Amino acid sequence: MGNLRRPNANEATGTFNRSRDVVPVSGICSRCIDGCTGGCEIWLASFRGREVLYPGPFGEITAGAVKDYPVDYSHLNILGYAHGAEGLPEGVEPGPDTAVFTNVDTTTEYGWDIKVKMKVPIFTGALGSTEIARKNWEHIAVGAAISGITVVCGENVAGVDPDLELDSNRKVKKSPELDRRIEIYKRYHDGEYGEILIQMNVEDTRLGVAEYVINKHGIETIELKWGQGAKSIGGEIKVRSLEDALELKRRGYIVLPDPELPEVQQAFKEGEIREFERHSRLGFVSKESFLKEVERLRSLGFKRITLKTGAYSAVDLAMALRYGAEAKVDLITVDGAPGGTGMSPWPMMNEWGIPTFYLESLTYQFAEKLSKRGIRVPDIAIAGGFSTEDAVLKALMMGSPYVKAVCMGRALMIPAMVGKNIGEWLKKGELPKTVSKYGKTVEEIFITYEELRNRFGSEEVKKLPLGAIGVYTFVQKFKTGLQQLMAGARKFSLSVLSRKDLIALTKEAAEISGIPYVMESYREEAEKILEE
Repeated sequence: MGNLRRPNANEATGTFNRSRDVVPVSGICSRCIDGCTGGCEIWLASFRGREVLYPGPFGEITAGAVKDYPVDYSHLNILGYAHGAEGLPEGVEPGPDTAVFTNVDTTTEYGWDIKVKMKVPIFTGALGSTEIARKNWEHIAVGAAISGITVVCGENVAGVDPDLELDSNRKVKKSPELDRRIEIYKRYHDGEYGEILIQMNVEDTRLGVAEYVINKHGIETIELKWGQGAKSIGGEIKVRSLEDALELKRRGYIVLPDPELPEVQQAFKEGEIREFERHSRLGFVSKESFLKEVERLRSLGFKRITLKTGAYSAVDLAMALRYGAEAKVDLITVDGAPGGTGMSPWPMMNEWGIPTFYLESLTYQFAEKLSKRGIRVPDIAIAGGFSTEDAVLKALMMGSPYVKAVCMGRALMIPAMVGKNIGEWLKKGELPKTVSKYGKTVEEIFITYEELRNRFGSEEVKKLPLGAIGVYTFVQKFKTGLQQLMAGARKFSLSVLSRKDLIALTKEAAEISGIPYVMESYREEAEKILEE
């Protein structure tokens, strides 16, 4: 099959091979010259060391791993039919005038008892303490609110807030950054579709984030974080001042290199060290501690508890599903490798964990096993590398009836950044040709602007961040594409999606997923017709 990834050079780390011939296993140029001026990862790491572990520049990019896994969602196709229609509203007779794609209902919901509805079955990945998340939050959060989908405020937001105030028990007394994030979303949230989830890791728990957000903001849902698809260690960011590094260490974080060491302070002063890494701790999960924490959070008044887990082993996935069922959690987000990141170690992103396709296959198998035992399985969301409505639909069908939504990270950040940048280009009069060919005003450029002006009014629409309009516009495209695919499969609501509407194009994909091989799908039914 060949190498699934070429190591030692990638744009994410700003590295490249000088030679056009590269040794596949090592990624080293076939002819490595003494005197080479750069720049593979080995070359750069020879004088910049640990910096080369991380995609960069920090705060300006998101990164996605490049490993080409043997099987992914492209190995499945969605079936279409020339007859039938399922999922139309009760009393509506299926026919050419009713079974049109614009009548497809794309709404979904999740929750054990108290449900949250979303207009489309996608929501944002956790936007935590990275700089790229902070500076684009307004655009993403408002975009999610007006699109009727959930936004996840990620881990460590309070912990890295430069204006954080702690009380005498070292619990959050005031976090202006966390306040800002919540208030921005609530300003545009209609109260009917979507919500804001606050994610919590080990440090957040110690700082009392849960108590703070429910007492001050009345947040209804808190998310416990076991992990993510992009890495198997705790979250990390970079800081570029000695004072910030010292403060984060005082707050209990792991900061590398140690900013308290005199030699490190001297190296920073002389410019040898230009930045520090802030790392979160690994969690340690047990059934007893998990159930106890869920109960504690419920006693604080949270209406919903959700769980985010990563691309760990089958054992950890089984723990998440079984313990989650016992705790009656409202949603389990299963995040597969390779995942996207604002900052994760590049080798880890590419070389660890169970890829999403395989992980969802296991998730379905485990959910079926629990269900057959009479155990109710919590609602599930799948994450890890999604960007288009076709792959999302495949994930919903493959995980039916357990998977209710797909969590998308980078794919929902990009429209926010695009809209924001269009606004900045307009102000400077520097619209690139790729944009100006569609127009030179906001009204001409954004295809949904008139729709939003009709909804919010002429004055209020001007207050919407252009990145939010970008997110809304992307979601509308996503919804239409999803409606078209579902109508072709004769499924007019998400509740009637089925694994039977997928075919595997390769024997290996069929074996992993349990989806019928293309030459075997509906074969018996077809043969019966031929025999009539």
